[in-house]
Amino acid sequence: MVAFDMAGTTVQDNHEVEDCFAMAAKECSIEMSEAEIKSVQGWSKRFVFETYWKKHYPENSTEFLDHVNVSYNCFKEILENHYQTQEVYPTEGCLEVFEYLRQNNIRIALTTGFYRKVTSIILNKLGWLDGLDTSYKRYNESAIIDISVASDEVNKGRPAADMIFHCMRAFQIDDPKQVIAIGDTPSDIGSGKAANCLSTIALSNGTHSAQQLEIHQPDIILQSLNELPNYLKNKGYLDL
Repeated sequence: MVAFDMAGTTVQDNHEVEDCFAMAAKECSIEMSEAEIKSVQGWSKRFVFETYWKKHYPENSTEFLDHVNVSYNCFKEILENHYQTQEVYPTEGCLEVFEYLRQNNIRIALTTGFYRKVTSIILNKLGWLDGLDTSYKRYNESAIIDISVASDEVNKGRPAADMIFHCMRAFQIDDPKQVIAIGDTPSDIGSGKAANCLSTIALSNGTHSAQQLEIHQPDIILQSLNELPNYLKNKGYLDL
C-alpha cells in the first residue's frame, strides 16, 4: 500500500490552505508568521489552533476552548467556501501514478490534515469519491483510490501514524514494511516514520523545498510523483 498525502502531493496546492489560515488568523487576532504557518502544514487543522491558544490560556479552560472554537470555526468557513467555489485539480503525474499502482496491485490510500467535510468536497470535485462506500473504502472497480481517511476520523492526526494505521487495518495489512508513505510536508515525513513504513518519501515540488524537507530525514526526496514508479521498480518493492 502507498499512503499519499492530499494537498500538495496528489491535489494541486497553490498555497490556498496557507492563505485561508492567514485570513482566519487575521480575523481572530492570531499572530503567526508565514514560516510558522508553513511549519504546521499537514497537521489536523483543529490541532493547529489548539497548539496556538495553549500558549495563551490554560488548556481546557473556558477561555482556551472558546478561542479554539471561534478561530477554528472561522477557518472552516473560509476553507469550505474556497473549495466549494474553486476548481480542484490533481498534481502532475498523479493519475498516471495511480494507474501504475493499480496495474501492480498496490493499494492507494489518501491521508490528509483536512477534516472529512473538506476532504469529501475535494474528492467529489476530482471524481475520486466514485466507487467508495460510506466508510470511504473502495467497493467496485470504478474507484480511482482504495481508501480515504481524514484527520478527524482518527484519534491523532499527523505527525502521528494513526491515519496510516487506519488504512492498514482496512486492508488487513499487519506489517508496516508493506507500506510506503509519501507527502510534501515535515508532518508527512513524521507520520511515515512513526508508522515505521518501509519507505518514507518526501516530494519537493509541493509546499516545501528539498532543503526544508531534508532536515526531517526522509528516506528519499523526489522532485515529483512522476519519479515514484521508477523508484519502486529500482528498489524492488513491486516484488514484495
